[in-house]
Amino acid sequence: MTTLASGATMQQPVLPAGLSVVLVDAGGTNIGSVRYALQRLGVEAPLTADPATIRRADKVILPGVGAAAPAMARLRDLGLIDVLRSLTQPVLGVCLGMQLLCAHSQEGEVDGLGLIPATVHRLQAVPGVRVPHMGWNRLRALAAHPLLDGVEEGAQAYFVHGYAVPVGDYTVAAAEHGQAFSAVVARGNFFGMQFHPERSAALGARLLRNFLAL
Repeated sequence: MTTLASGATMQQPVLPAGLSVVLVDAGGTNIGSVRYALQRLGVEAPLTADPATIRRADKVILPGVGAAAPAMARLRDLGLIDVLRSLTQPVLGVCLGMQLLCAHSQEGEVDGLGLIPATVHRLQAVPGVRVPHMGWNRLRALAAHPLLDGVEEGAQAYFVHGYAVPVGDYTVAAAEHGQAFSAVVARGNFFGMQFHPERSAALGARLLRNFLAL
């Protein structure tokens, strides 16, 4: 098992000058808070559904709170399915946005973007475990990755979700809520965070900065 690095001696990554970041307008309700979190890092990220603007950006973030089927329908109506699949710059899916990167979701039995080879499953309620999963939970690193630079072992992030991506070879960090699930994923230039970095205090800010510095 890989452990998360100690943050005591890690410097904050330096963001490139003139960094261009966009938020994809997938209809999520957390877009305002994600924009504010980026502003605290000194980055202005406009909300857009324009394919040319998305293709030109240095970094692309796909936020989302809601259900998979209407989110995919909105991306399809906006003509963004093939645009997102064709991107070569770093792309980050947040919460539902991470699940949309996957091949399929049991939530509405809808196909996703197919960029992470996984099926999103509903979390199973067991005694002492409530679904949806709401609250702080520890991250457990499964692979070394620049996204986790400066993040201390056992750091906690804030989750709100009823569906989750199973652990696979794309999993960078996992969490546990009745079962293990992917908290951070990476495959090629596509990345995902199941939790809300914009609501995860210093940990979330660090992870967003690490993404922007990739």
